[in-house]
Amino acid sequence: MAESMQGLKRTHRCAEVTAKDIGKSVTLMGWVQKARNKGGIVFVDLRDRSGIIQIIFEDGDINEECFETAGKLHAEYVIAVQGVVEERRGAVNENLTTGALEVRAYMLRVLAEAETPPFPVEENSRTKEELRLKYRYLDLRRPDITANLMLRSKVTMLTREFMAKEGFLEIETPMLGKSTPEGARDYLVPSRVHPGSFYALPQSPQLFKQLLMCSGYDRYFQIARCFRDEDLRADRQPEFTQIDMELSFVDQEDVMDVNERLLAYLFKECLGVDVPLPIQRMPWQEAMDRFGSDKPDLRFGMELKDVTELVKDCGFSVFSNAAALPDGTVRGINAEGMGNMPRKKIDKLVEFAKGYEAKGLAYIAIGEDGTIKSSFAKFFTEEETAGLIRAMDGKNGDLLLFAADRKKIVWNVLGALRCELAEEQGLLDKKDFRFLWVTDFPLLEWSDEENRFTAMHHPFTMPKEEDWDRIDTDPGSVRAKAYDIVLNGVELGGGSVRIHQNDIQEKMFEVLGFTKEQAWEQFSFLLEAFKYGVPPHAGLAYGLDRLVMLMTGADTIRDVIAFPKVKDASCLMTSAPGIVSEAQLKELGIEVTDTKESEQ
Repeated sequence: MAESMQGLKRTHRCAEVTAKDIGKSVTLMGWVQKARNKGGIVFVDLRDRSGIIQIIFEDGDINEECFETAGKLHAEYVIAVQGVVEERRGAVNENLTTGALEVRAYMLRVLAEAETPPFPVEENSRTKEELRLKYRYLDLRRPDITANLMLRSKVTMLTREFMAKEGFLEIETPMLGKSTPEGARDYLVPSRVHPGSFYALPQSPQLFKQLLMCSGYDRYFQIARCFRDEDLRADRQPEFTQIDMELSFVDQEDVMDVNERLLAYLFKECLGVDVPLPIQRMPWQEAMDRFGSDKPDLRFGMELKDVTELVKDCGFSVFSNAAALPDGTVRGINAEGMGNMPRKKIDKLVEFAKGYEAKGLAYIAIGEDGTIKSSFAKFFTEEETAGLIRAMDGKNGDLLLFAADRKKIVWNVLGALRCELAEEQGLLDKKDFRFLWVTDFPLLEWSDEENRFTAMHHPFTMPKEEDWDRIDTDPGSVRAKAYDIVLNGVELGGGSVRIHQNDIQEKMFEVLGFTKEQAWEQFSFLLEAFKYGVPPHAGLAYGLDRLVMLMTGADTIRDVIAFPKVKDASCLMTSAPGIVSEAQLKELGIEVTDTKESEQ
């Protein structure tokens, strides 16, 4: 029978009990992690958000009724205990901060009984994620998830503290805004008072924070909730949190400087890790050429090598045909020490490459004894093969892998392949934090789907002055004053210097395919504000979820979000999204139709 906690006041959380408390009486409250009845003595591991401590109930130290109750405790019962802190008499538990202590109880109250949970509440649970997310309130009791969310809270509080000291103002921007045509799909919210009209949940506070700069609030930040209706991956959710900021009267280096110091502060205070400053910079073009990615993982090598010139006239048509394309290239990576990889595994790598639009994958495997196996040996002379191996810095025991196609495909294939091999070979140390700024992104990228240029970041990104004169003749070559902060192959955040001149902004819209009327229809409030004196400004936004995921070493951001969605953007615990009543739909003037029938 559950009892009340009347007359009791908790004095400590479980893991807050220290050697200084030996001999003192404490009152603890929490959940039973484990109970072991040894007859005349009952051992209970008591858990709360701080950790676990061992409680001892011994016959004679506690009244008979309480001792009998202690013998009936089960996992997840909620109890209150009063007792005296002692040195642990048995073996010290090195895995617990309280492992050298125990509490000898003289009072016990059961505050709530519990049914047997559908899975054990334990660290590093092997229970299927679907079941854990259905009972997320139980999953959140796990010590590792608790530690993740406590770190997230600390990161958020320290960010606020740092930003305040740097002169930033925390200002909230609207959650209900206007849908914009660029970027990912919006989540739309129907308006009851404006029938047929819709709000959009913010993909970011971009326009509002630029307006704040127009208003004179020269240093803004926000822990901002954002929404994007896009396909999910391990590091994406339909709703997520950004550390968002904007600064006036600054250039790129000013923004990078304040963010480097913020990151160094967070990693030192939260993890005791020193981040060497300044953080390395790398132009986008160099990142793509060396790593095949604009978010390169610097924890290992396997850099891409361009062998196009070497093989352009070879007898292997896969190479020579790719080299003849206007944007064609042949590149390879050296998977050092993997030359003895079985053929079946190499075939799997070929299939992996095809998932990135590659037509295949060529290879040279060099045995430890110098013997060579190659998928294209019959098309190469021994001298050509030897020259290719030299160009790839190949040695005995290495595996050389090649892709040949247009640059974008080759970059994507080899960039993904080097990360796949690194993970397979155990080269990714989660405690090795390698930061990188990627700079000088292309301002625009061509969309085959839309048959036009689109903004690589967003349409308010400032072009580099030295490239602007090519905006009409060669728009794809114009670079942006844009910068991404990358950690261990993950884009933590991105930012840019913003356009603050009307003529450049209008030209940018023109290049993106907007008529002047369309631009004003979509962004009139911003363009109107630009008439009244807008300062030079720049900003950046981090994915808070991604940052905490990397700091904790979690495999997915679902492990650092209290109530995450799954891959189809649904919540297994609450069954959201759900069907609403006809009355609610009628009030909003909405009729639900079968999308498949509509398409037909």
